[in-house]
Amino acid sequence: MRDRRENWSRRKFVSALTLAGTTGFLGVRPEPATAEPPPETTTLKVAHTPAICEAPAVVAEALLRSEGFSDVQYVEVGGGETFVRTLEFYASGDVDIGMVFVAPLIIQVDNLKPVVLLGGVHIGCLELFASGRLRSIAELKGKAVGRSGSAPDNFQYVLLAPMMAYVGLDPRRDVTWVIRPVPEQMRLLADGKIDAFLAYPPLAQELRARKIGHVLVNTGTDRPWSQYFCCMVTGNREFVRKHPVATKRALRAILKATQVCALEPERTARALVYSGYTGQYDYALQTLKEIPYGRWREYDPEDSVRFYALRLHEAGMIKSSPQKIIADGTDWRFLRELKRELKG
Repeated sequence: MRDRRENWSRRKFVSALTLAGTTGFLGVRPEPATAEPPPETTTLKVAHTPAICEAPAVVAEALLRSEGFSDVQYVEVGGGETFVRTLEFYASGDVDIGMVFVAPLIIQVDNLKPVVLLGGVHIGCLELFASGRLRSIAELKGKAVGRSGSAPDNFQYVLLAPMMAYVGLDPRRDVTWVIRPVPEQMRLLADGKIDAFLAYPPLAQELRARKIGHVLVNTGTDRPWSQYFCCMVTGNREFVRKHPVATKRALRAILKATQVCALEPERTARALVYSGYTGQYDYALQTLKEIPYGRWREYDPEDSVRFYALRLHEAGMIKSSPQKIIADGTDWRFLRELKRELKG
């Protein structure tokens, strides 16, 4: 859970960003719809990770308060290296809502965990870096690939395995997985001790700046991965069931914050650095500019769930059909209402 230092830094963040002024652009206003009833609860537990791509969840704090949440609690849930633990926070109810990479969530739904996907935020932010001699995913056969954990829903494996299966490789047999923390994987790639690994921002931006390896796949620009949401808003199923008004208000705040990141990347990046969320302004700004936050209306989240469920099924990582995953693990009613309401 949070500590006092985190609370203090978050107050600095909100002060630095001055969202009340920022959110007036393109219909992104801090005040909620007046015709709605107040949220069923004024306490909201939001997931907090170090990944800069999830900045909208951080930016949303002032907007969440304007939606009637007087007690907004940011819960530290780790990052990509501890994805199993991160998702346990959602399943247990220690987190009510937040942003998560869609593929591991599909595995959780397949495992009957009480999580529900509510809407998409942005398309791909993950990049597969490889040594200079590799030019395609198929060429990973027989090579050493980094992975931050052995769990089946480790964020690197859960994207790389379907990518490999998509081009005919068997991820269980055709590559050697080297399990190391993500920052160490960067050093191993630079030293030639692994051949590839999947990076998230701002590490991907640092790799490019330092000219370590080259980008084999960019999920934000390369098809088919660039056609689907990467990070999606997710909630605890029981919270969503008991608090539909609160769920809609929380989702609205995050989607408005997504537009803030698109409209004001410089101010958002400065605030992220000022608050201690990251120490690298250039990488933060580059991340915010590269991720197409402002296009969340243009993609269908159900298509994204269907696509990744198919890929995971092909890789033998889930048993359920895409139709069952969609039926058991998604709830788009709030998003449909907000798409009509938040016209930018």
